[in-house]
Amino acid sequence: MRFRGAGAVVAGVVLLMSGAVSTAQADDASPPQPVVPATAGLPQSGRSSAAAYAHEHPGSAPAGSNDFSCTPSPDHPEPVVLAHGTDASAYADWAALSPILAADGYCVFALNYGGAPGADSYGTEDIVASAEEFGRFVDRVRAATGADKVDAVGYSQGANVTRYYVNKLGGAPFVDHWVGLASPSYGGVMYGLVPIVQALPGGPDFARTVTSVAVSQQMQGSPFMNSLNAGGDTVPGVSYTTIGSRYDEMIQPYTNMTLHGAGAVNILIQDRCPQDGTGHFQAPYDPFALDLVRAALDPDATPLARCEFVPVGAGIPQVILDSNR
Repeated sequence: MRFRGAGAVVAGVVLLMSGAVSTAQADDASPPQPVVPATAGLPQSGRSSAAAYAHEHPGSAPAGSNDFSCTPSPDHPEPVVLAHGTDASAYADWAALSPILAADGYCVFALNYGGAPGADSYGTEDIVASAEEFGRFVDRVRAATGADKVDAVGYSQGANVTRYYVNKLGGAPFVDHWVGLASPSYGGVMYGLVPIVQALPGGPDFARTVTSVAVSQQMQGSPFMNSLNAGGDTVPGVSYTTIGSRYDEMIQPYTNMTLHGAGAVNILIQDRCPQDGTGHFQAPYDPFALDLVRAALDPDATPLARCEFVPVGAGIPQVILDSNR
């Protein structure tokens, strides 16, 4: 049985019903480097098909991404850099959005960050180190494209990785717009389990072992979350947009996705489309949510999706199966 990332947390809650910041990188002789997938995969319209393709074609890049010869257009001068979520990959999380953004005329780039040695999935390790990886990738993108700034789009943990880079690692001068999709801005309580686990002797260590370093860091009240938000949620010079759901399965209360401070816009999917019950796992493959991302990057973007009914909890059983593939 494989308990690692976000999907595995749901599996653990179902089966069991049951945060300290890692120092795993401290003794490394060299800093971790981002993994840049280079072989373009097929566009996907659903998470499960993307996960299956990623499993069968490891190292795939989302279609439309990682062309380092791409020249930004006057209409979209900032390349878009995508950061995936926990226990995932660039392809698994961005196989729908990346080709859409490329068709919109953006230069699109996507990295795999936070992988343990020999891992076939990413986003499990210390988020601070992952934010440093993201920063090195941004440097490479800017050097290749000649762009002064990029737009950063992060899903789930990717939102924390990118915001840590912007707010804490000096990335603000190099980022024009930050977009967080299902952003754990203040962490999650996992239906009230997190405070219980944190209060138990050895509880945070147990949570880190059962899930991953990155999952434990994103629990509400963890040292990492407190550090990320210390001194304010935003920094000057960057526009921030969060896009979340009232029905997020990982981040409760859903208001924990909200950013406070100058330059922050917070959008709930259900405020724009009440019948769309998309939650955390469905977000990067929900057409309406992806249109909200496109509009955050470019208010003049032509909508591609209609407001349509999506049942609450859509896709959760398949997420559990995929997480234990």
